Amino acid sequence: MNEQALLGDEAVALGAIHAGLSAAYGYPGTPSTEIMEYLIDNASKEDGAGNAIRAQWCTNEKTALEAALGVSFAGKRAMVTMKHVGLNVAADPLMNGSLLGIKGGLVIAVADDPGMHSSQNEQDSRFYAAFAFIPCLEPRNQQEAYTMTREAFDLSERFHVPVLLRMCTRLSHARSQIQTEPKRNQNPLSKTEDKTQWMLLPAYAKRNYISLIEKQTGLGEWSLAHPANKLELEARDTFLAVITSGLGGNYYEENLEDFVKSRFGKVPARLHIGAYPLPEDSIRRLCEKAERVIVIEEGQPVIEERLRGLLPQRIVIEGRLGGNVPVNRTGELDPDVVRRGLGLPPRSNVLSAAGITLPKLPGRPPQLCQGCPHADSYETIKKAVQDLDPAEGHPNTALNADIGCYALGALPPYSVPESIVCMGASVGMARGAAEAGLKYVIGIIGDSTFLHSGITALIDAIVADTPMTLVILDNSIVAMTGCQQTMLASDKLRPLILGLGLNPEHLLELEAKKPLLEENTGKLKRELEYRGLSVVIFKRECLEAFRKRKKAEKENGAGD
Repeated sequence: MNEQALLGDEAVALGAIHAGLSAAYGYPGTPSTEIMEYLIDNASKEDGAGNAIRAQWCTNEKTALEAALGVSFAGKRAMVTMKHVGLNVAADPLMNGSLLGIKGGLVIAVADDPGMHSSQNEQDSRFYAAFAFIPCLEPRNQQEAYTMTREAFDLSERFHVPVLLRMCTRLSHARSQIQTEPKRNQNPLSKTEDKTQWMLLPAYAKRNYISLIEKQTGLGEWSLAHPANKLELEARDTFLAVITSGLGGNYYEENLEDFVKSRFGKVPARLHIGAYPLPEDSIRRLCEKAERVIVIEEGQPVIEERLRGLLPQRIVIEGRLGGNVPVNRTGELDPDVVRRGLGLPPRSNVLSAAGITLPKLPGRPPQLCQGCPHADSYETIKKAVQDLDPAEGHPNTALNADIGCYALGALPPYSVPESIVCMGASVGMARGAAEAGLKYVIGIIGDSTFLHSGITALIDAIVADTPMTLVILDNSIVAMTGCQQTMLASDKLRPLILGLGLNPEHLLELEAKKPLLEENTGKLKRELEYRGLSVVIFKRECLEAFRKRKKAEKENGAGD
């Protein structure tokens, strides 16, 4: 064994490598991105049997999970990485994948983002695990992130189901020392023998679903015995029960000393949960004499909702649903939030003890980088729309944008997008707005997001010849998540779009530069006036990607 200081995401990646990983696929999304980046950096390194690991970004999370299913079908171990909203995109193969006879271990590493630091919602991936009837492991520190990842592959092969590994922002992006274990060799190539386990024709799927339900008994026994589901009853006050999970356990323990003092030395009974399905027998034992239960879980009230069906109604349950932990049910946990939920006064600090109060600092919202090509594209869009429809807020316009760094164009000084929903929604929403009767309709999408989930919606618009303009902001990189390479180079976008059937006369490629503002505005206005579908590609390399590329070229040149 040896020690390494790793981010939580990196601990997951190393755990997968040491578990005998053969292939990993994913789509970048904060806070999960570093898992795949670590795997890609180590993909060329061979395992003990001389087999390299294949690690690759994919067009979207659905294609990534489907590729991983193929690896499992061949008997090898595979991992898929994504953020929580990416699991929505992968939901189809996830829900059906739980019915398959998983052969090589398949682990789905999902990083949730409580508090929405860089996301459009706070959804909790544990709901998906319960929905799919598959086990979920929830580490509370970097060491568990490593060891639970290793365990997840074994668990997948034991029960022949995918396993969900749930991370959260604070764990993904914090660094700590971990101890590693010896690396396993990769599984041999061994295609599944019973092909009916992999064909979800109704007759086979019915049988497989029955099998999945039958597995729940074994999964429940596994969960009940799992060391991460630690029940503490001995010499405890059993009239108050505390249930923690994930990072919530850490925050509770930070406040435990003060909490016990506030209760005149009484230590409450406690159950920490790190493995799902819920250990129901442990929960019943914990709450057998309880009059009150406090639930401290990072994310949504997954555990708390289940308690209301498991426990007698006389027991008072306090958690997110009750507005106790946290007090407004939204946002992420931290020690101070948990402290308030436990009824403790705020902690004093050095400044408050000295009677010093710092003024509130002004907010610093994120913004586009200085010199960003999207800034020039937005200036063009804004001017074109104002020239055609000078009345601000006129009902004849719609500006539907998408997920990416260009979403920051919704803020001043640009204030262009009127909607931002989910990956690819800009194209479909623009089509709907145009077909509802709005005259000047623009869908705004990045090059990587277009490849992720904009192509199919564009096909719909092409077939209908919808009177709208799709603007693709092509900065040649996946910028917001750290400058990963796009799946297709910029020069491939034009032939791809023409291949979908767009009229070549209404496919424009414009250079996003301030000196070309007037010229580009005129061209964009003509396309907006056209009563059919048009696509305008604004092209200029991301400045950050440009700097990284030049630095790499310089270093490579120096190496030569």
